Amino acid sequence: MLVDSVFPYLRTMLSKKTKYGLKALTYLASQKDNRPVQIIEIAKHENISLKFLESILLSLRKTGFLGSKKGKGGGYYLIKKPSEIVMTDVMRILEGPIAMVPCVSLNFYEKCGDCPDEDTCSVHFLMLKVRDSALEIYRNNTLADILV
Repeated sequence: MLVDSVFPYLRTMLSKKTKYGLKALTYLASQKDNRPVQIIEIAKHENISLKFLESILLSLRKTGFLGSKKGKGGGYYLIKKPSEIVMTDVMRILEGPIAMVPCVSLNFYEKCGDCPDEDTCSVHFLMLKVRDSALEIYRNNTLADILV
């Protein structure tokens, strides 16, 4: 595919990791009284591989979104209120940089090796607009906003 050969760092789809992470977070947010939920319950309800979900939830726990309780009645639970979990933070943890190319990333900037001048690069100019649009949406939405 031409896009892959010209722009190997360009991503156009949300990864399964991020999609499943968002589904797990919304499932946990929908629980009454923020009760701990066993991973198997989330996996079954959201149709996610148990092993893959374990990895995702561990990442979310290590970064302060989730807590976990062991033993009977244990499981994962939200540490913050859904209205305090901003999508920008979730996306960066699960998906990585929000920018589609490294030369427009706010937190992971790198100069593109194939570009002699960012100021005249049409790809750079377009990707700045894409990044800014995505950031606007992510910054203005919380986990509470995406609950259905």
